[in-house]
Amino acid sequence: MQGSTKKSSSQSEKKWPAINREPYFENDSVRLYQGDCLELLSEMEVTHKSRFDAVITDPPYCSGAVTKSGRDAAPATKYCQDGKTLGRPSFTGDSRDPRSFVFWSTMWFAYARRLCRPSAYGLVFIDWRQLPVVTDVYQASGWTWKGICVWNKGRGARAPHKGYFRHQSEFIVWGTNGKVPKLLDRGPFDGVHSIPIRQSDKHHITGKPTPLLRELVQVAPVDGLILDPFAGSGTTGVSATLEGRRAILIEQSEECCQVAAKRLEAAAVGEQLPYSRAA
Repeated sequence: MQGSTKKSSSQSEKKWPAINREPYFENDSVRLYQGDCLELLSEMEVTHKSRFDAVITDPPYCSGAVTKSGRDAAPATKYCQDGKTLGRPSFTGDSRDPRSFVFWSTMWFAYARRLCRPSAYGLVFIDWRQLPVVTDVYQASGWTWKGICVWNKGRGARAPHKGYFRHQSEFIVWGTNGKVPKLLDRGPFDGVHSIPIRQSDKHHITGKPTPLLRELVQVAPVDGLILDPFAGSGTTGVSATLEGRRAILIEQSEECCQVAAKRLEAAAVGEQLPYSRAA
C-alpha cells in the first residue's frame, strides 16, 4: 500500500533534493523513493542548502560464496539460516561477478558523492569477502577513505562447523568527501559496535539492527540530511527519524518499500514497529 504523501507546512519549508517523481512515502523526516538508485541519483537535483551530510547504506554484497554458482544463488540461500526467510522480503542485484560489482559500485558511489557536502561522511556496509574491493571502490569514486569500523554481531553468529571461526563480524568502510571535519557537537564515534541481531527488529533478510544505525546516523548533525540508496526495510530512515535527522531513501523492491513505509510511519510518532511475519 502506498505510503502517505501529504506535506505538512513545516516539511514544505525544508530544502529537499528534487526528483522528478512522486515519493513512495514521505513525512517531515523522510522521503522514500521506489526505483533503481543509479537512475534516481542521476536525476536528483540538489541546491546548496539541501546537499547531503552523510551517505549511510547497506548495498547488495554480491558475496556469500567463492564460486560463480554460489554467488548466483538466491540471497536467502546465501544469507539465511537453512535458507529460511521467515517471511522477510528478499532482494535482487546480488549476483554480480567481481569486475561488474566494482564497476557498478564505483558508479553509484560516485553519483552519491557529487550530491554531498564537502566533508560529508560515507559509511558502506560490507562483508570480509568484498572488503578489499570496496576500499578500492571508495577511492576510485572520489571519496577519501579513512578507515574500517567493525560490527560485532556477538557469539550467536553462526559457523558452518566447529572448525570455523564464527561469522561474527561485518564491516563498515568509512571516510569523507574530502577532509574529515573537526566536530564540536558530536564524536568521536565508536570504531567497534557490539550489537546483537534481534529477530523482532529484523524486517529484511540482511537487515541491520536499528540500535546500530541509530549510532551511525550520529555522524550527521541534528536535522542533517542522510542518503541511503539501498534502503531495504528502511532502518536508516527509522534511525534518522528517531535521532532527529532527515533522510532520503531509495529502494527498488516494492515489497521492501511497503515494509519501510509502515516502519517510518511508526517512527514518526517515536515508535519502533516489531517484526511480524503476518504483517
